[in-house]
Amino acid sequence: MTAPISRRRVLAAAGACAALPLWPNHASAAALREIVLTGPPAGPSITLAHAVATGAVSFLADKTTFRAWRDPDEMRAGLTSGTMPLVIMPTAAAANLYNRGLGIRLVNVMTHGLLYVIAADPSLSSFPALKGKRLAVPFRNDTPEFLSNILLRSHGMEAGRDLQVSSTGSPIEAIQLLLAGRIDAALVPEPAATAAILRGKIAGQVIHRVMDVQAEWAKVAGGSSILPQAGLAVTTAFQAANPALVTQLHEALVKATAEVNAAPAVAAGHSAAYFELPLPIIQQAIPHSNLVCVAARDARADLEHMFTSAAGADLAMLGGRLPDKDFYL
Repeated sequence: MTAPISRRRVLAAAGACAALPLWPNHASAAALREIVLTGPPAGPSITLAHAVATGAVSFLADKTTFRAWRDPDEMRAGLTSGTMPLVIMPTAAAANLYNRGLGIRLVNVMTHGLLYVIAADPSLSSFPALKGKRLAVPFRNDTPEFLSNILLRSHGMEAGRDLQVSSTGSPIEAIQLLLAGRIDAALVPEPAATAAILRGKIAGQVIHRVMDVQAEWAKVAGGSSILPQAGLAVTTAFQAANPALVTQLHEALVKATAEVNAAPAVAAGHSAAYFELPLPIIQQAIPHSNLVCVAARDARADLEHMFTSAAGADLAMLGGRLPDKDFYL
């Protein structure tokens, strides 16, 4: 991915299926015939889907669409194959792939943290209270699991010894286990946390947002509760061939983020279908998603603070070291 490639091969990376030629280089013309923007079924993708629906990123290509990736393995495969040149992903995963030599750079940070612990029992409001309980955490060997391990260790606790931690393939699977009474608590991102609370009401259950993981992080790592958890990454091949487009995309997402935060109902209407969740769930999840759009270079201090704290527990999370300055666009 790091070796120079032709513009035609860049287009193959940008398209979902086939390579298509560039349009002539006129400022008023779209640079690409088609491009698919991808992201997880989580908060920052609301911004991306909104930007696509409103035409805010139509300058990227004649046809610009959004698609949600379902699990980190799919996301990594897309980056490796070149079919996901622009993708929202966990910042720690981006650093790991960068350090391992995959041609990838971080464009921005799109959330300051959207993880919560939810439970039917409101007394499970601290990690020590989870002793002897069953906790579900989505995505093995990824950001939620690493962060939960760090927070548990900060209280002298260990998964398997002090509590039972079950890894699930998705946040939705975790909340299904909670609503079925098969676990006591779940550590999930938005909008899954809101989905559990609202679905619980329908089923006659009361699900509580018992812990704000961002606040718990601040207690452990010191400083603010900023947890720069996810952002937009770009392959170096695409960025090298289309630097102006990447800059424009970031600027468009700054505006789109402000619109999403100001009008959650409108943004929910643009993104609910991608999450396969009802509009009210997306709408109510937005205020809890801490959506931002901060250029990676401006977020570097917060990112390195998170990376350093996380790496102290498991340096492999970052591929063995902190990413250098070239990682941050």
